[in-house]
Amino acid sequence: MNVATATLLTPLGPLALTGSDAGLSAVTFLNEAAELTAPAAVASCLRAAHEQLRAYFGRELRDFSLTYAPAYGTDFQRQVWQALAGIGYGRTASYLEVARRLNNPKSVRAVGAANGQNPLAIVWPCHRIIGADGSLTGYAGGMHRKQWLLEFEQPVRQGGLFG
Repeated sequence: MNVATATLLTPLGPLALTGSDAGLSAVTFLNEAAELTAPAAVASCLRAAHEQLRAYFGRELRDFSLTYAPAYGTDFQRQVWQALAGIGYGRTASYLEVARRLNNPKSVRAVGAANGQNPLAIVWPCHRIIGADGSLTGYAGGMHRKQWLLEFEQPVRQGGLFG
């Protein structure tokens, strides 16, 4: 299986996309300048992800419709990541709400750890996870990016959990 990569410029800096014919395996923030991939040069297996992320940042897309193939993850992590995908654009949820959604309210810390290992930034919206008291919590892409993403989505923020 051939793995392809592409780089997309966003208002938060460059994003690296990785995937194959099996699906998208990673969306990662880059903290330094990177050579961008022209849309015409994006491998076919990454074209939909590239286009949908561009549309997201252009405020033309709220929900991603992609095939995913993360390169790692335990069953529990994958359950958490799937739950993240259910948190609607402009909404937030706490770690406890995600744990309850998984019918495992005692797994709050494990949910937090899985959230921190999310390989598909933005697409699986771990930036929408906040503290139970409404505070911003950690974000692998950096707190400045988390705050920007939440503010970016705020015009439609309706509060509340999934949906």
